[in-house]
Amino acid sequence: MFFSINEIIDVFIMTFAIGFIFKDVFRFRPKVEVITPEYYLKKRLRFNMNDFWFAVAVVAPSIILHEFGHKFFALANGMSAVFEAAYFWLALGIVLKLAGFGFIFLVPAYTSIGGGGSALQMAGVAVAGPLVNLFFWLGAKIVMKKVKLNRTAYHIVFLTSRINMFLFIFNMLPIPFFDGWNFFKYLFSAIF
Repeated sequence: MFFSINEIIDVFIMTFAIGFIFKDVFRFRPKVEVITPEYYLKKRLRFNMNDFWFAVAVVAPSIILHEFGHKFFALANGMSAVFEAAYFWLALGIVLKLAGFGFIFLVPAYTSIGGGGSALQMAGVAVAGPLVNLFFWLGAKIVMKKVKLNRTAYHIVFLTSRINMFLFIFNMLPIPFFDGWNFFKYLFSAIF
């Protein structure tokens, strides 16, 4: 079985948390609004389900498929891999959202890899997630250029492109404990 019950639960919890955190960032219908103190109060107290589901639809798949890239590459190379929601980071993101922070940095999920592998296999596991994002980033850019889309579909494809661009670039930076760091570390180890 590819997924345990705990993994499925983690996917759902992460998805709903992401929808809540980004519901005001990725709106279903962008609106022009007059910004006043009352605007912020109403905005905090209002929960728009369309914005929530829109945020779920444009953000969560990029994160989930990124982690599945790691998981499936590891499984294909004889390792064990488990998708896990990062509950601390999700809780911190929700608290920061409720506190009204404009920018929220979080790691919503990760994949635990077990069973070891060669340095080259581990480099492959590390880069598999960002490569999924690269595929969707470039694929969305091609769709925007080649396919005539209505306004809503174009908005979704555009946001998919941008989110995946950010996830690919950010994850390939050699920051300790992130994918780029692990990729370059294991690649260096495999070569030397």
